[in-house]
Amino acid sequence: MSEVTQAQIKAALKEVRDQNLDSDLVAAGAVKDIDIGKDRVTVNIELGYPANGYREELAQAIRQKLEPIAGTVEVKITSKIISHAVQQGVKPLAGIKNTIAVASGKGGVGKSTTAVNLALALQAEGANVGILDADIYGPSQPRMLGCRARPDSSDGKTMAPNISYKLQSMSIGYLINEEDPMIWRGPMVTSALEQLLTQTRWSDLDYLVIDLPPGTGDIQLTLCQKIPVSGAVIVTTPQDIALLDAKKGLRMFQEVNVPVLGIVENMSIHICSKCGHEEAIFGSGGGQQMSEQYGVDLLGQLPLDVSIREGADNGRPTVAIAPDSHIASIYRRMARRTAAKLSMRAKDYSARFPKIVIQNN
Repeated sequence: MSEVTQAQIKAALKEVRDQNLDSDLVAAGAVKDIDIGKDRVTVNIELGYPANGYREELAQAIRQKLEPIAGTVEVKITSKIISHAVQQGVKPLAGIKNTIAVASGKGGVGKSTTAVNLALALQAEGANVGILDADIYGPSQPRMLGCRARPDSSDGKTMAPNISYKLQSMSIGYLINEEDPMIWRGPMVTSALEQLLTQTRWSDLDYLVIDLPPGTGDIQLTLCQKIPVSGAVIVTTPQDIALLDAKKGLRMFQEVNVPVLGIVENMSIHICSKCGHEEAIFGSGGGQQMSEQYGVDLLGQLPLDVSIREGADNGRPTVAIAPDSHIASIYRRMARRTAAKLSMRAKDYSARFPKIVIQNN
């Protein structure tokens, strides 16, 4: 076999498609180095998103393309997660590289369950992750994470996030009794949420998943204008009435210039636990139709499964408790696609600009 060239290697890598980015590796800028040695070719790939569950599959695809022309091939794949831009006029937060808002136009579609499993899936893929329960009126993350401890405040001004399943979390639910109603008006809610976000000592997060309250009213719009958001995920069911509200949620993010990373179709199909019969109880194809209508990705379709509900109710999220299950694999695939879509967005360059300090001499 004649000696292979860099150009031949790159041409072959152009034929390897990253299924999470929907792009070939060269176009995505993922090829960092090609070393052609005497007895082997070494290719270094750097992804902009966590990919523990995809790395070997991608390496195998690269080897299959390169070995016929290069012989022995060594593939090294790493991930480097950087900060991405948030909406104009809102500053990123210290200790948090990226924020992903999980929203729905209406309640009851499984938004909070999706948010906690998305956070855990990003963590399983290799990222450092936190979750903020932004639903002041109906906080559910303390129950879903099986954590009720009051946050520690060593200085009386800031709080340490609670840790559950190695996930950093903060919620108003940690500060009140579970049965206590939050009888607050809008300004009090937004003020409380800003305090939870800014006065929590988040530690070196690649992603902070924000579980937003359902709806598209004044409170939700105000939150989206004040909270730095790198990208949003819309959760819906295939049901027509849910899709109508989900579209309103998507339009809300467009109004405040927050990129929508994609749509998650929850409860897409019911699988009978007794006989295995599959039935689309809430209809079918709605998420795909919405995806095509607005030009955003369908990140994943999750089944209506009793184990997901039981896990959320009992503080045992599916991804944490059944990491090798089929459902966990769907969440992890969804997490990779979400992070991959974010990795293609504009980078945050604010840290590169010097701060101007005026002194009186």
